[in-house]
Amino acid sequence: MIVLLSICCIFAVELDCFWFVKPSPPRDRPIDGIMTDIKTTVKHWLPLTGLTFSTFIFNTTEFIPIGLLSDIASDFGITEAHAGLLISVYAWFVALLSLPLMLLVAKMDYRRLMLSVVALFVASHIFSSLSQSFGMLMVSRICVACSHSIFWSIVSPIAVKIAPEGKSSAALGMIVTGSSIAMILGLPMGRVIGLHLGWRVTFLCIAAAAFAVLVFLAFVFPKVKNSNTITLHSLPTLLKNPALICIYIITATFITGHFTGYSYIEPFLSQVAGFSEQLVTFTLMAFGVSGMLGSVIFSRYFDRTPRTFITFALIGVTVFMMLLHLSAASHLASISICMLWGIAITAYNLVFQSEVIRVAPEGTTIAMSIYSGIYNVGIACGALTGGAVCSYLSITWVGYVGGTITLLVALIGLRQLLRRLYPQAFFKKQNKNNTKNLAK
Repeated sequence: MIVLLSICCIFAVELDCFWFVKPSPPRDRPIDGIMTDIKTTVKHWLPLTGLTFSTFIFNTTEFIPIGLLSDIASDFGITEAHAGLLISVYAWFVALLSLPLMLLVAKMDYRRLMLSVVALFVASHIFSSLSQSFGMLMVSRICVACSHSIFWSIVSPIAVKIAPEGKSSAALGMIVTGSSIAMILGLPMGRVIGLHLGWRVTFLCIAAAAFAVLVFLAFVFPKVKNSNTITLHSLPTLLKNPALICIYIITATFITGHFTGYSYIEPFLSQVAGFSEQLVTFTLMAFGVSGMLGSVIFSRYFDRTPRTFITFALIGVTVFMMLLHLSAASHLASISICMLWGIAITAYNLVFQSEVIRVAPEGTTIAMSIYSGIYNVGIACGALTGGAVCSYLSITWVGYVGGTITLLVALIGLRQLLRRLYPQAFFKKQNKNNTKNLAK
């Protein structure tokens, strides 16, 4: 039932992105022309569907160990803290390997690279299900992290390349939709399977789902030329891009602030807001659902008002984290704040991925790999910061501390970021001000 629900959610969002936003064809248009447009749309839609399901599966496997730690620890006779290394080591390997691995495979065409990455993902999960020791399981998870690091470096550039003209925002929205549904259904699905059939079967089910996606992509994925021209020797040229460096710096600090609060949202809701276990689960699902809403809004309106989206993302996450403790007095207020927070952070993810692709057109995969690595560093640092806040202050402070970090980023970095991303807009504004001063 859960699987069918996830499929329906992805399908619904994709229909919204690619069909309902299209203008109606003129009535006097020949039927052959209309059928050609439909075939072209389907040609683009099918591989993007495969990428969306791939995103869902890749993000699900990142969340899965959270719900299986007790079972894994019990099976291998270790503590839950020891088993928790599966999560932290995974994140650090993704962060450290993103750039080196992308430099290694930078010249491969996107079709062969994507199929190879998914195949490695499948093999690693089979290895995970057959692990006879915690060390073997850790090695298999590191292999999954390798495929994960490459996948997230290439999936957004590929989606933009194969999307119909003028639909790049919609394509990115589909990718984030898969990620949002993983947040909603990925962890519960894994937990349910693990409780009834064991954690090994959970990993085996992920392998089976990924294999189905691999077969689908093998049939529908087009040949996409890799236009990446960045090598290790030319990497300094890429890093001289002031707009790109600004995005990296802001992402490292902003994501640290976000995950300072988000890493401990579950215990916060139960301990501070007084939520029941069922209500906590519902709130986390609502967070993910709101992320899907954010992706739909982005796909429709980002191209019209990009600067507004950037401002909302930075300011919105800050405001909603600051209000987290105050909203704990009311269940409805807490759920509402979490949903708005989900929309804002989804907007951030979509906007900054889009801008990385835009400001680094000649080295998108390498630029995205660096971005993915920096993002995972932010996740790890945010979790550590949130843990320190819980240990030395109180869990009630995670929203305030995380919000303070994101606030500093917004105050210091927002104007600098907009100036580097949209210099023409600032130049026009400056000229208008000069004209007004001369008139006076």
